Amino acid sequence: MGDDALEERGETFFLNLRFMLIVTVFIGNAIEPLVGGVSAMHQLYLWIFSFHMPLFVLVTGYFARKNLYGTAGRRLLLQIGLQYIIFQSLYSLLDTTYFHVNGIQHSFFAPYLLLWFLASHAFWRLLLIGMRGWKLGAQFTFAIIAGVLVGYLQLDGVWFSISRTFVYLPFFVIGYHFSFPAFLRLYHKWAKTSACVCSILLLILLGLWGNILPHGWLYGSMTYMQLGHHEWYAGLYRLGLYGWQFAASLAFLGWVPYRMSRMTDWGRRTLYVFLLHGLIIRLATTSGIYNVISGATGITVLIGTAILLTILLAQPAVKRLLHPLVEPSTAWMVDLQRAALRRSL
Repeated sequence: MGDDALEERGETFFLNLRFMLIVTVFIGNAIEPLVGGVSAMHQLYLWIFSFHMPLFVLVTGYFARKNLYGTAGRRLLLQIGLQYIIFQSLYSLLDTTYFHVNGIQHSFFAPYLLLWFLASHAFWRLLLIGMRGWKLGAQFTFAIIAGVLVGYLQLDGVWFSISRTFVYLPFFVIGYHFSFPAFLRLYHKWAKTSACVCSILLLILLGLWGNILPHGWLYGSMTYMQLGHHEWYAGLYRLGLYGWQFAASLAFLGWVPYRMSRMTDWGRRTLYVFLLHGLIIRLATTSGIYNVISGATGITVLIGTAILLTILLAQPAVKRLLHPLVEPSTAWMVDLQRAALRRSL
């Protein structure tokens, strides 16, 4: 198989993975209000959180290799900044005027719920640019050490998304340097089947012993003190968690198909699902609908609805309608920058 064919097959695989992950993101957020009262939802929630954000960051790193440097990289950083400003303002405005949600820190320095990913994405790119001359081993070692040490900081990890930025940095580094040909040689036939079996076993094990793991460790947004660990060796727990997340992520990759399908096309527009589904979740939680969801039927309908809405938000029509909001143009910012440079000269 030629290099071009391998690259195309790798992009197909990661687009399929990206769509499957955004489905788990939507489902995870949809079932969160039920986690405390339904053991099966607690089990599913832990299973999803064991791999979905690490893999999402890995996929983001993989696609970043196309536009990390140069003009394309600068334009994307500007667009991420605009997306952050737009949706940070939109979510905060709706919370105060329509949803009337209390206890939210409305500040551009404290990313609103899911918007931490935008802030961290920008920082991951800047960090990787800063490590441009380093070898892969040095980059990964720094990322792991930084991910462990950030938990010792005596500050709230949500500010600037500093905690999640460094906690998930190792996965971004791995994604950027990911070798699909090497992965393809490893994950073929029986290996993929074995990975799927391991993923199922993990789900079962979480049902048996998941109660001993506090959710806060899986979010990556809290310091060790906030998690109730003041020991000097608290960082070892994060190292152990990294091991679990790497294993859970490798297991989930067994489910991802290599072939192109409708799911591949949907995977091109996961950004729309990610930024817009929070509005649906917030509307659902404030509407009181969770008060009437009970039993296997109600939960099945909830999960099925989350899947259908994910597909709906990934449709081309949604992109055509909301493209200026979700992917705002940065041309005017580039023009202003050029004009400023000309005046300075």
